[in-house]
Order: sequence, then C-alpha cells, then structure tokens
Amino acid sequence: MAEQFEEVTVVLTNEKVQFTGVSPSNPDRPIAFDYKPPIGDGQGYNGLELLLMSFAGCSGTAIAFLLRKMGKTVSGLKVHAKGLRREQPPIKFEKISLDFILDSPDAQDKEIQRAIRLAEESVCPVWQMIRNNVEVTAGYKLKASGPDSSH
Repeated sequence: MAEQFEEVTVVLTNEKVQFTGVSPSNPDRPIAFDYKPPIGDGQGYNGLELLLMSFAGCSGTAIAFLLRKMGKTVSGLKVHAKGLRREQPPIKFEKISLDFILDSPDAQDKEIQRAIRLAEESVCPVWQMIRNNVEVTAGYKLKASGPDSSH
C-alpha cells in the first residue's frame, strides 16, 4: 500500500506573526492565522482555534457519514467545540467538549450514540490524535419533529 500524506504550506505574510496556509487540494482557499496583539494583529485564527475547527469538522463529518450509512436522514448538523486551555506553559488544551446539534426526523438516541462512539474510536483521525492527550467529552441534542432531546 502506498503511503498517504496530507500536506500544507504556511507562509509568513507580515512583519509580526500572521501566516497564510493552503493545501495542494485547496490552493485557492487560503486560511489566515494570527495571534492577538501585541504578538500579532488579530487578523486570523490562532492555532488552537484551528485545532478546534479541525476537530469539530472531522467529528461532524464522521457522524453525518455514519448516520447516513445507517440509513438515517441528516437534515442539519452543527458542532460546537470548546477547549479549556492551560494558562501557564506549556499552553495546550486540558479539556475539549463537543456538542453535536443534529437535525434528523428518524435518528434514534442509540444510533447517534453509536455514531459518536465510532467517530471517537476509529473514523475521525483528528479524534484519534487527540483522545490520549486531552480529556474529551461529547454530548448531543437531537432536533426532530417532536420536542428536542439533549444528552
């Protein structure tokens, strides 16, 4: 089996610490990163925000894919990720919470819980990288034709 690589390039774009990043698969969709003043100008996402977005997007993709593979309708899915960061070096996330807000007329709690478990255990590569380094909690809210159900 051939090795599979993901690749990105980031380029410093100002006199402080603003970078623009692209990948070969999305060369025309640059992402700006920067830090708040005085280190940067606050004109982009910081690294931890990008990590949270990557985690939310990856886990959301996995859950939508898995539920649809189970034959369920996914009319909408919003993922809210929140990280608690250390204030002292090394600065990193100590805890991350994921909240999945799913709009589905036919998904049941058991199926949603299974999709979240599978995303964590095998389907979401970002979760695989984070799970043994950061405490992660995941919950969900099901929006269906009836009353909302939170878990």
